[in-house]
Amino acid sequence: MWWIYALLSALFAALTAIFAKIGIENVNSNLATALRTVVIIVIAWGIVLARGETKGLATLSRHNLIFLGISGVATGLSWIFYFKALQVGKVSQVAPVDKLSVALTILLSVIFLKEALTLRVAIGAALIIAGTIVLIK
Repeated sequence: MWWIYALLSALFAALTAIFAKIGIENVNSNLATALRTVVIIVIAWGIVLARGETKGLATLSRHNLIFLGISGVATGLSWIFYFKALQVGKVSQVAPVDKLSVALTILLSVIFLKEALTLRVAIGAALIIAGTIVLIK
């Protein structure tokens, strides 16, 4: 079931790049990111409220809050740089470079989370890197 969510994530990420490139025309990239973030906040909290999931707030530990906060900072910085790159570059070049995050995530998961690096995963990461190089040339 996880792969269905992952495919949907990829689809919406692709649509994000297209819609953002169209919407960012003649708009400051930081302003565009802020507006997009407001929409995301409304949707995310709408889902939490509609599903009655706010009771989970009471169970959050300090550890959860710290790392979710750090993750939020990383997400925000990613979006700010992504929108700036979209503003000045071609979607067909920006998106593949952005997807280098997959290969970087694999590397960081091995270093920090002690996940196993199998030959198949290493080859996949190498192919992502090679594909990115081909697409940005």
